[in-house]
Amino acid sequence: MPGRGVAWRRAAGPAVFVLCLVPLAVLLARGAAGGLGANPIEALTRGLGDWALRLLVLTLALTPVRRLTGWTALARFRRMLGLFAFFYAALHVTSYVALDQFFDWRAIGLDIVKRRYMTVGMVAFALLLPLALTSTGAMIRRLGAARWKRLHRLVYVAGAAAVLHYFFMVKADVREPLIYGAVVAVLLAARIGGR
Repeated sequence: MPGRGVAWRRAAGPAVFVLCLVPLAVLLARGAAGGLGANPIEALTRGLGDWALRLLVLTLALTPVRRLTGWTALARFRRMLGLFAFFYAALHVTSYVALDQFFDWRAIGLDIVKRRYMTVGMVAFALLLPLALTSTGAMIRRLGAARWKRLHRLVYVAGAAAVLHYFFMVKADVREPLIYGAVVAVLLAARIGGR
């Protein structure tokens, strides 16, 4: 019979997976019940973006927290949380492209060129894409550990770009994006200091 530690490790992965899906379920339930306000498409798109940023910051925080606490089990969740951050970012972009713009590629292109929050947001998403595509063990072996690690340092650039996207998007109260920015800066400093 497995000990408590083994049982906890077996249960933790599925539990974190389900917890990462809860925000999406809540957003969809609110949408189905008409609880997303006067502009449900904008509320859905922003909600997905909020969770992409939160999960991205949480992913960045795992290594410094592991180093501070010595809790090595946290490393097991980094890949899953990173992939969920990308998942929410992809849904955020898809919501904008499909529900807001109805696949009007010309309007989307103009938005990306003209609106700086769109430009920076697409840069952040473009940086996350290769990280998601190379997150498997097979890709780590193909790239080699050193090259893979260098590539995946782009997650900090993506995090900074995501915060800047949020900052540019907010019209008046910039306190929340500034908090995210401060957290990402501290995590980057901890990463550099921990080399």
